[in-house]
Amino acid sequence: MSNITTDFNDKTVEYKQLLDDFKQLLKKNSLKFTIQREVILETLYSLDEHLTPEALHNLIQKKFPDLNTGIATVYRTLSLLEESDMVTSLSFGAHGKKYELGAKHHHDHFICTACGDITEFVDEQIEERQHKIAQELGFNMKDHSMQIYGICKKCQNR
Repeated sequence: MSNITTDFNDKTVEYKQLLDDFKQLLKKNSLKFTIQREVILETLYSLDEHLTPEALHNLIQKKFPDLNTGIATVYRTLSLLEESDMVTSLSFGAHGKKYELGAKHHHDHFICTACGDITEFVDEQIEERQHKIAQELGFNMKDHSMQIYGICKKCQNR
């Protein structure tokens, strides 16, 4: 038997662990595990996007029209997942929040204030500098989030 693991197998194991964690979270909060809740988690996992609750709901309605997943279920599930740090959100003030799965590696965001497009990026020099500044100030940094607002290339060219 080979010790080589494919990306597909890694993702399958990763999702199974995420699903197990989700089931434990529901149990801890005395909530039932339902197919609707699983579809919400699976959709967030399978898409590498930042989604509003409404966009997530619409995707689920299109993909599973007979499932009868209500928007209230989407909101409640996202809230529970966010409270447990399984998903993170970016706030757009009066325009609401966009959610992403929190199990991803750390990254930062460029956010277009014209169209709402979000571009993820990682810069090791920025990460190192933040840790160095925290250390110099005697600050024990546990986590951070960087969001840079501006106008994306597409909107600049319009």
